[in-house]
Amino acid sequence: MSYTDRRLSAANTQQRLQQLDLLFMHSRLSQWLILLASLVVAVLIWSYTSPRLILGWLAAICGLTLLRMCVARLYNHSSAEQRLHRRWPILFYIGNALSGLSLGLTHILLVPIDTFAAQASTYAVIAGVMICVSIIHAHRFSAFLSVALPGWLLPSLFLLLQKDASSPYWGLMGITLFGCILLAAAYLNHSANRALQSNLRNQALLFRLDEARQQAEALNLQLTGEIQHRRQAEQELRNSHDALEHRVAQRTTELQQTQARLSMALEASALGLWDWDLRTDIVYHSHLEEIFGLEQSQVTMLGDLRPRVHPDDLGRVCEALIRHFKDGTPYCIEYRVRHQQGHWVWVEDNGRAVDRDINGQAQRMIGTRRDITARRQRHDLDRLAATVFEATSDGIFILDPTLRVLAVNQAFSVITGYAARDILEQPLFSLSSDPETLDTYARMRAALRTQDRWEGEVIEQRRSGERYPQWLQLTVVRNELNEITHYVGFFADQTIRRKTEEQLRYLSDHDPLTQLANRSLFTHSLEEATAAARAQGQHLTLLHIDLDRFKYINDTLGHIQADALLCEVADRLRSLLPDAFILARLSADEFVVVEQNLSQLQTRALAEKLLQILAEPIILGDNELIVSASIGISLFPDNARNSLQLINRANQAMQHAKRMGGNCFKFYSTDLPGPKADRLQLENELRKAIMEEQLQVHYQPKLHLASNLITSVEALARWKHPTRGILPPAEFIHIAEETGLVLPLGNLVLRQACSQASQWLHSGPTPIRVAVNMSVQQLRQPRFAAEVAEILREADLPAHLLELELTESMLLEQSSAVADNLTALEEQGVKLSVDDFGTGYSSLAYLKHFPIHSLKIDRAFINELDEHSRDSAIVRAIVAMAHSMNLQVVAEGVEQDSQLAFLRNQGCDEVQGYLISKPVPAQVLTQLLQHRQANSKADLPATAR
Repeated sequence: MSYTDRRLSAANTQQRLQQLDLLFMHSRLSQWLILLASLVVAVLIWSYTSPRLILGWLAAICGLTLLRMCVARLYNHSSAEQRLHRRWPILFYIGNALSGLSLGLTHILLVPIDTFAAQASTYAVIAGVMICVSIIHAHRFSAFLSVALPGWLLPSLFLLLQKDASSPYWGLMGITLFGCILLAAAYLNHSANRALQSNLRNQALLFRLDEARQQAEALNLQLTGEIQHRRQAEQELRNSHDALEHRVAQRTTELQQTQARLSMALEASALGLWDWDLRTDIVYHSHLEEIFGLEQSQVTMLGDLRPRVHPDDLGRVCEALIRHFKDGTPYCIEYRVRHQQGHWVWVEDNGRAVDRDINGQAQRMIGTRRDITARRQRHDLDRLAATVFEATSDGIFILDPTLRVLAVNQAFSVITGYAARDILEQPLFSLSSDPETLDTYARMRAALRTQDRWEGEVIEQRRSGERYPQWLQLTVVRNELNEITHYVGFFADQTIRRKTEEQLRYLSDHDPLTQLANRSLFTHSLEEATAAARAQGQHLTLLHIDLDRFKYINDTLGHIQADALLCEVADRLRSLLPDAFILARLSADEFVVVEQNLSQLQTRALAEKLLQILAEPIILGDNELIVSASIGISLFPDNARNSLQLINRANQAMQHAKRMGGNCFKFYSTDLPGPKADRLQLENELRKAIMEEQLQVHYQPKLHLASNLITSVEALARWKHPTRGILPPAEFIHIAEETGLVLPLGNLVLRQACSQASQWLHSGPTPIRVAVNMSVQQLRQPRFAAEVAEILREADLPAHLLELELTESMLLEQSSAVADNLTALEEQGVKLSVDDFGTGYSSLAYLKHFPIHSLKIDRAFINELDEHSRDSAIVRAIVAMAHSMNLQVVAEGVEQDSQLAFLRNQGCDEVQGYLISKPVPAQVLTQLLQHRQANSKADLPATAR
């Protein structure tokens, strides 16, 4: 195992030990929370469950708590080597699973499934504690699962499988919360693992940099020796070369002896001597095999050597030769040549023209050439080390044995603010004047005397005076005699990481949009407030604020404008209540305010002030909005015994205020109705009604004004409730939309309407086009158009006798399924119309993009219709626009003869309303059609009434 591997293994072991310490440290807090929750649950269910069973359960939890505390104490008193034994994580996960199971069994063994009050309070306490315990262990996903699976999933599945009215919904809520907590735990665990992995990678990089530095130093020493050797060889060569020229000129008789000596010198050196005859292009070259891999010693320049020069270097070589031939510029150049074996070799080439003709043209050139590949590689390694030194984002510095700065990188200057020229040759520890930092440096120097490495956090000071945390690592560098030659330091600025951690803590407790406290922080703060108020005999007032018609604003103006509206509301609440005890945002449009020791008169004044400030106009882009709110008020301890009851009863009062029309406030009282329970009952009854076909279809005729005949009808659903009688769509359609029941409900109405239209077609008295209202959820179904075709085929009804009424918001939905369905319906021949035209906040572009057959003018424009009203101008404009686009116009809500006359004069195609007929069953409408056919000249409005 290498030095780096050993260091990384030690770092991994240390991190494992730290993680295990953290798990056992958190196990105490989570177990105390579970014990506290158990005591609270025991109080809540004491009157619903056998006391003996409760006491036995509490005894088991107390015993488990004692065992876990003992295990944690034994772990803390163990040595580091003993803590790494496998029995500790096994004991921890067993204890975690038993803790989760102890709370999970509460739902199964203790809480009665038929008592809503006991369920609500007990499940809330257990859910809150389980959320806290899950978050505590979320940094270790296995620890989170060991407590969450028995504590969340087991009771949730149990409740989901019960047959009573409320338990499946509790189970569904538990499954939903488990999924949300699972996603949050996975994200936190992923973040923790990434931080640990990043730390390991940084340590590995530091270790590799240390090894690279040591290799670079060794290469530097080797390079220094080779440079000295080269200088000596070059000096010897120059001396030999000068002596050779001198002796050639003066003593030609000694030429052979001199050549022999020169050959011996060249053989002893690494230089290859070349002699180039430019007239014949023949080159004599020694060491040709070592440099080029060629065996012969006599080659040609143009035929043998020049083609081996690297294409990128050939231009530089030619240019250097030309300058030497023309100007006598020294010829000395480094370039690459291809070895006979195919690889590239770096050579250093020096030469000089030694013979020229009478015109100054070079005739002979002599020089030396040597292989410098190894030197170039060392140079590249040095350059790479220097690049890493400068490019790393961590600060790096090198100290001499007296701790004076020898070199720093660019990151050092960026982080500390000290330029390299200002810090070189200065003692590193002279930069800080803080006593605590100096004390840390003193301990560090003492540690470095006995060990070659130190790391830890130091609070340092930048040149600007700003203090910041840094993670510092120092490594000792020793020579072959084990003497300290240098210190290498690495440090990282921890400021950004600290700010990120603080921001994450803030975001976990605050709403990111409004910056108010979120539900988690509000719930925790309210629990503490109620506990303190109970102990000190104080009063709390909770105001639950819900914006009226916010969903409509969100759907109309879009999420961006709706978010801006929520921010403005939050700012107004902050400005009105700068010293509020608690101010939080619970959900999309729900806010809550908690104040201490307010009298009822002060509470009323505060609620009125809230309604007043929220009702002031709000400017959002080009829109001016006036927002109202519904406020529910509950008091502690007058209306509630704990925080959960305080919230629920304020919500109940708020719902009552909303049912009273909104823009008001209501105090909680015991005689307030319970709408949620009633709505849940109505939802269950609606499911049963669809299965048992309690739903009926009534038909309201449309009068064709040009022919004075009934040519079409609108199908309207009616619920024949066993106890409440006939219920209109307004009583149950919104429930169907929210629960998804609108799909089977819409399918049922469509089938009945098509079947009845088929009877009118085949059995008389006359063919009638039937119009059916569609839900956007139906249009989103990929096979909706195919289902319509199948229904028409089963009913034996032509497609042109079916009309589907859509709203403007459906046509504006950016969905490929909606567009495909509309196109398929048009191809089938089904008519499409726009219902409630003119009331949507939309563009008219859909009129040219979708196959619309007719427009239905909303009754809001018909109610106050006369010749001089604005509604009449709007109706004229709609009729004119529709006819210009070859669209039919239908007016609904016609109840007066004057309205009918006005619409007839304006060229409206069809009308419907109580003046023509109320919605009636199919049998009654059949009789009406027969009567109309028998007496075509009768006054239909009079007879229909």
